[in-house]
Amino acid sequence: MTATRETASETSSILIVDDMEENLVALEAVLGSLAQVVRAQSGEEALKAMLRQEFAVVLIDVMMPGMNGFETAANIKGLDQTKDVPVILLTGAAVDPNYAYRGYTVGAADFLIKPFDPWLLRTKVNVFLDLHRKNRQLVDQAEQLKRLLTADGGHPGIPSAAPDPARATDHTDSAEHPAPPEAPDRLAEVAGQLAQAELLLRDADGPGRADLADRIVELEQAVERLMAARET
Repeated sequence: MTATRETASETSSILIVDDMEENLVALEAVLGSLAQVVRAQSGEEALKAMLRQEFAVVLIDVMMPGMNGFETAANIKGLDQTKDVPVILLTGAAVDPNYAYRGYTVGAADFLIKPFDPWLLRTKVNVFLDLHRKNRQLVDQAEQLKRLLTADGGHPGIPSAAPDPARATDHTDSAEHPAPPEAPDRLAEVAGQLAQAELLLRDADGPGRADLADRIVELEQAVERLMAARET
């Protein structure tokens, strides 16, 4: 089992949880071409993996000894670090018809009955992978904007110091020490980054969207303050 924690810039990963090795092999064969696949053979092992590494989606077999799939899903949704990870529950055909309802009540995003169509499973998982990648893009976009604002004004939302009038009339000093690039160029770059982030945000429709929207709003307000300061 992989022990390193994945960062925003790395490939999205899938966690598959089943106590039977043959089921893990089958799932990995179906999903391995979509993303990195990490295995866990119990609910306890799955929770440990999720605390070490970030996953785009987790697939859990319902009928496991010890901590079953429902309990594992409930524990995942009960932890702040993992509560936003989508859970797909898997079970055999001869099961209680109320299993699907129970799965949704513990926070599962989907419920599939074995044997399932490999194409259908890949399609469902791919939706969560795409969503995860878009969310990571938004996070990276927000960090880039913060760096741009910090480089321009020292701190996001805090304007640079006003120029010294005495130095502004000293042509010799200006020749020896050229002025930095015009602020509008940097602000135009920031505005473009914000526009891209907003487009990504409109496409996102899943866990963490509200937090990402708040980040974008804060950055937009910082740009407005910076532009107002430059005009005075």
